[in-house]
Amino acid sequence: MQTIIENPFSSFWMAGFESSDQLNVHGDRVDFLQLTSHLKLLDDDYRMLGPFEISSVREGVRWSQVEKSPNEFDFSTVKTMLDAGDRAGVQQIWDLCHFGYPDDLTPLHPHFCRRFVAFCAAFAEFHKASGTSQVLIVTPINEVSFISWLGGDAAGTSPFCHQNGWQVKYCLVRAYIAGIQALRQVNPGVRILTTEPLISITVEQSATQELIEQAAHHHELQFQVLDMLCGRMCPELGGHPEYLDLLGFNYYYDNQWIHNPYGVLGWRDAVPHPNLKPLSELLENAHHRYNRPIVLSETSHPGIDRPLWIQYISDQVCTLLQRRIPLWGICIYPIIDRPDWDRPDCWHHAGLWDYFPDNNYRVLHKPSADALFDCQRMLGPVLSASENQKSFYISNINGYNLCMR
Repeated sequence: MQTIIENPFSSFWMAGFESSDQLNVHGDRVDFLQLTSHLKLLDDDYRMLGPFEISSVREGVRWSQVEKSPNEFDFSTVKTMLDAGDRAGVQQIWDLCHFGYPDDLTPLHPHFCRRFVAFCAAFAEFHKASGTSQVLIVTPINEVSFISWLGGDAAGTSPFCHQNGWQVKYCLVRAYIAGIQALRQVNPGVRILTTEPLISITVEQSATQELIEQAAHHHELQFQVLDMLCGRMCPELGGHPEYLDLLGFNYYYDNQWIHNPYGVLGWRDAVPHPNLKPLSELLENAHHRYNRPIVLSETSHPGIDRPLWIQYISDQVCTLLQRRIPLWGICIYPIIDRPDWDRPDCWHHAGLWDYFPDNNYRVLHKPSADALFDCQRMLGPVLSASENQKSFYISNINGYNLCMR
């Protein structure tokens, strides 16, 4: 049986508006759609994307703000955002849970899964009744791997645990799978974009065999969530290969590191570490592991290296496209600067636009804009000539490459 996966995205280059709404390490709720004034400046923010030919964006529904009381949902803010997208001709990809849960829930709560299922179903019903012509594209839970570690092992957010990351991950994936089922029951055509961190964990050249094996084990853990979603791992959760649709991978400058002792591998070091992997290799391996189209669903760099990072990412993507890998988008995330979760007065200067909250205005970072224009011109002919950009064929819905195991 041959299955065709169609490319649903309006543009190859995408913009991500930071929508984190979790409890930070101090137990305080963050709300980045408010902190960055995106909700106030929706029309302006979408209008600014026009010159860059960006018409696909990642947005957040913010579960913690929609469900203030159990099973009572208020999508009025989301409706405002959806209407703004329709006015601007901007396609919105919706994160249902971008790290934040309702005040009375944690992933370990017995009601978590059923509440998330009800939320997913309610959102799908809302979207269907909204009158929009947009294809529904959803990320049910953003970066399960990361938030499981942050909340379950590092006590950096809810449920503020140590040594409980696996249980948090298990509960989140159970809700994820049930959420996909609920979404599809309302809207069989919904598209699912998973967004998981893409990392590489390695060792120094002088490492012992024990350290090498430890690093390889920790490196492999990054794929647990996708393996669970497709039923390769923990089949009792109900995972199935059809739940892998569009595979998003989030990659930042510090996503490669030495296992022990810990140390980030510098991507711009004059003499690169011999175990530093090209991003193109990491993405290609991820694609072949699951045989699905991929998206670079988050990437950016803080500070003055922003333009150099855009160039690096574009060069790596060019390599992938020339190898006929179905990579369907690059999302600059965040597109508007964001503050630190735990120190909200500290801004990262990581977006295409800097934001000055005291004056409530955006300032384009011109070196980054120039770099993006240059890279778009460079990638244009490659995209036009590359195969698999409109659709991708898989011979069997159950087919994925087991040789990577």
